[in-house]
Amino acid sequence: MRGWRPVLPRRGLRARSVFPSCVFLGESGRDGVSLFPYSCTESSGMEREQNGLTIGAVAKAAGVNVETVRFYQRRALLAEPDKPYGGIRRYGADDVARVRFVKAAQRLGFSLDEIAGLLQLDDGTHCDEARELAEVKLADVRRKLKDLRRIESALAGLVRDCCMSRGKVSCPLIDTLQKQ
Repeated sequence: MRGWRPVLPRRGLRARSVFPSCVFLGESGRDGVSLFPYSCTESSGMEREQNGLTIGAVAKAAGVNVETVRFYQRRALLAEPDKPYGGIRRYGADDVARVRFVKAAQRLGFSLDEIAGLLQLDDGTHCDEARELAEVKLADVRRKLKDLRRIESALAGLVRDCCMSRGKVSCPLIDTLQKQ
């Protein structure tokens, strides 16, 4: 097998294209030599990669920062595509959907570890397990709401006491917090 070397067009040669990303030069268009050594096989996937999204495009489509995408990759929530030699990584629509899934789960209060668990259940056969995780999260949210209502009630009482104690030297809110 001979090594690849660039061929400069000579008089009498015409360019023809066998594959969309390849240019062959040869006498009357036959027996050509590729000017693109690695992208001329049907199995190279070059066209698919050229049509993929950059990390910036994925971030923009998902409504996040590029660093967020990289962080998700470090946390194994999103796969990092291979980087072609001399090229840039390309992502697909599935990657955008996955980033959106992670953000939606975060908005529901799931931690990144919990989201990783949900992603492992994403084959459609683990609905019961996913429901159990959601039930645990729902119980946690309800407990937090109960705590927030208690805090709201305490703060409302302290604000009310502050309003009623005009002219006193000491503020009831600050007094209460100092005693705690």
